[in-house]
Amino acid sequence: MAKKKYKRKSGRGKRKVSLQGLIIIALIIGCVKLCQGLSADNGNDGSHVTDRDASGEYGDLMAVKTNPALAAVEKKYKGMDLSFNPRCHIPNWVSWELTADETYGDVTRTNKFSCDEDVEGCAETWDYNYSGYDRGHMAPAGDMKWDKKAMDETFLMTNICPQVKSLNTGSWKRLEEKCRQWAQSEGRLYIVCGPIIEGEPIEYIGDSRVYVPKRFFKVILSPYSNPAAGIGFIMPNGNVDGGMQKCAVPIDSVEAVTGHDFFSSLPDDVERELESQCNFHYWSTLKKKKN
Repeated sequence: MAKKKYKRKSGRGKRKVSLQGLIIIALIIGCVKLCQGLSADNGNDGSHVTDRDASGEYGDLMAVKTNPALAAVEKKYKGMDLSFNPRCHIPNWVSWELTADETYGDVTRTNKFSCDEDVEGCAETWDYNYSGYDRGHMAPAGDMKWDKKAMDETFLMTNICPQVKSLNTGSWKRLEEKCRQWAQSEGRLYIVCGPIIEGEPIEYIGDSRVYVPKRFFKVILSPYSNPAAGIGFIMPNGNVDGGMQKCAVPIDSVEAVTGHDFFSSLPDDVERELESQCNFHYWSTLKKKKN
C-alpha cells in the first residue's frame, strides 16, 4: 500500500512540475521576444544595424543596382555602403540611412583623410594636392556623429570626389544640412549620392588620374513618413545658380542620367509613386519636431 501511495503521489508531482515548467518556458519565450522587439525598435546600442527596418516591410533600402556599364567594387562600412569605381578612382554611389537620433551624436570630426588600401584603385590623399579641388564627402561626416568609426570612415578616399569649393561649401553643404533637419522631422531617411560619371570629365587630377565629374546627384527617400516622400537633386560641379530648388528633380530623372536603380526593394507601385515626385515645397517646409 505504501508503495502504491508513493507512486500516485509521484505521478501527481510530475504532472505539476511539467505544467509549471511549460508556464515558465512560455514566460521566458515571451520575455525574449519582447526584448528583441524593443532592441529592434530602438536600434541605438552604438552599432549600425544593416537592415534598420525592423518590420522588414521594405527590405534593404540602402541597396543600389549599379549601372552595369561602370566598373564597380562594392564595400560596406559601419555607417555607409558604396560602389567604388577603380578606373575613375571615385565612388559610383554612396548610400546610408539617417535617423533623427543619429543627428544628435557628439563625435567630433578629425579631418584625417586616408586611402583604403583594401579597395582596388582607391586614390591617395595627395592626388588632390594643388589641384584646386576640395576633397568632397559623399556621405557627410556630419551624418555620422553617432559613432567614431563611422565618422572616421567617411574620411576614406573611397567616399571622396573632387569638388569645386563653391559647390562643396555652398549648395552641397546646405543640402547636407537640410537632410539632417528633414531626418529630425521625418524620423528616418535613406540617402544615396555620388558623381554622374558620363563621357569625358572636367579633367583628371593627381598621379592616380582621378576623374573630376561635371555633375553630382543626391536622392532622398522618406518611406515611413505620412505621406511617404522622395526627391532627387542634380548639381553642377561649381556654382549652383538658383540653389537647391533649381536643382530638384524626380528620382526617376536621376536614374535616367546615372543608369543606377535606387530603392528597388520597394513594391513596384510604391516605387513608381515616390520616384516620380518632385515636390520641393513639401521638403522645404519640413521643420524639426519638438521633443
